[in-house]
Amino acid sequence: MGIQRPIPPGSMTPDQFRECLALLHWSQRGLAGIVGRDERQVRRWASGDAPIPPDVAAWLQHVAAFMSHNPPPVRVRRRPK
Repeated sequence: MGIQRPIPPGSMTPDQFRECLALLHWSQRGLAGIVGRDERQVRRWASGDAPIPPDVAAWLQHVAAFMSHNPPPVRVRRRPK
């Protein structure tokens, strides 16, 4: 895996941010805990009231891309006999 270029400030839109969270099944509160930020700040990113930091945007895009190409296993239920 190569080094990724930093994402320029303001290049991840709030819609892209929310799409990444939805793909990962993460809440804004959950992401705040993961990245060590205040929930209010994460809500500002999601609403577009504050720019998404480039390091958070790059990491979130990387994790979302990985998960979209490597989904978790799906448990298959057996039919009752």
